[in-house]
Amino acid sequence: MTTPTPPATAPTTGPTTPAGGTATRLRNGELRAMVAKVLADNPATIHTPGGIAHTLNRSSGAVGNACKALTDRGEAELAVTAPLAYRATATTAATAATAITPAPPRAPRPPRRTRPAMTPAAPPTTAAPSGAGSATTRPARKVTGPVKRPNGMDYHPRLLSGMPDVTALARLRDAGVAALLYGPPGTGKTSVVEAAFNDCLTVQGDGDAVVADLVGDYTKTPDGDFVFVHGPLVRAMREGVPLFIDDATLIPPTVLAVVYPAMDGRREIVVKANGGEVVHAAPGFYVVAGHNPGVHGAILTDALSSRFSVHIQVSSDYALAEQLGVDKKAVRVARNLATRQEKGEIGWAPQLRELLAFKKLADAWDLDAAAGNLVGIAPEEDRVTVAAVVRDVFGKTVTPLALGARITTKP
Repeated sequence: MTTPTPPATAPTTGPTTPAGGTATRLRNGELRAMVAKVLADNPATIHTPGGIAHTLNRSSGAVGNACKALTDRGEAELAVTAPLAYRATATTAATAATAITPAPPRAPRPPRRTRPAMTPAAPPTTAAPSGAGSATTRPARKVTGPVKRPNGMDYHPRLLSGMPDVTALARLRDAGVAALLYGPPGTGKTSVVEAAFNDCLTVQGDGDAVVADLVGDYTKTPDGDFVFVHGPLVRAMREGVPLFIDDATLIPPTVLAVVYPAMDGRREIVVKANGGEVVHAAPGFYVVAGHNPGVHGAILTDALSSRFSVHIQVSSDYALAEQLGVDKKAVRVARNLATRQEKGEIGWAPQLRELLAFKKLADAWDLDAAAGNLVGIAPEEDRVTVAAVVRDVFGKTVTPLALGARITTKP
């Protein structure tokens, strides 16, 4: 097997991090094209995500996601599984060509019309800014500790831009700025949204979603009649509450497009299935969404990305896991695997959800069983690495949970 080696030199294909500065924000799909160009420029070499990241001066985690996306699209291929390494295919060069395509210039804005001077009206006392509820009608909560979610569980806020994350999200709602939370499953995206907005309605996204799941559909009553039952999007708009679209990128783009008119300056939708009913958004209506990069079937389209002006990465808080009583060895395993994942060596690492499940299983059975389950829930392609890390940290070899010999009754 060929040993993966990064190319000696490879031209960068887009904005990188200037010396002493911060990385330039890339457009959707641009990093994928940049990675494709590195592969296409060196087709005989196999490349690790870490090596490509070094060449492009970009995050190895982001490059790893780009490599996986290219592979899923048939524009690259996985050459080595441990550590992960990729190489070009016949279609890689075509994708790479888009990395050097300049963005079309923006059309100049038309001159603003001058209106005649008018006597200003008295400011309203309860009106809400476009796209949000008014801060005067919904005072900000003082956050000094755990926040209760609607299910009664405690959420432990984290800092976001120098303030508690629940406070930061509340301010975005008041300002009418839609937020997209992204990160691996189990990192707490749903938890922070529910803690910030205890009045939110939730839509669970999946590939089978249809427009009716958002706006509603006709339902047969016990007496045989049909009535139109409005969906969560319409209810949230009318009630002036947040709508959380979980796993939004699993919903077909043509279905998700029904939400967009409610998010922009129109703040209304037309329910065609109910006779063209027009629904207007009440003050306080707000849309926040969750996205799991790397999950099979997740598609972050340009239309979706542009509708959410703020993108917030959500990662697992391993220090919180320890505070919540998760065994320190399990947390050490998770940190080790997260580092390897960041380097592109593996594709999976336990998140907060898996660590809390570890604690419950350890309390119900014992540590060995919980450690064995940690190996068992790992994806098959990463299981050998996970088992090795668990063995090194726990000091013993554990195997995935499995039924043993049949229990027999002694004579």
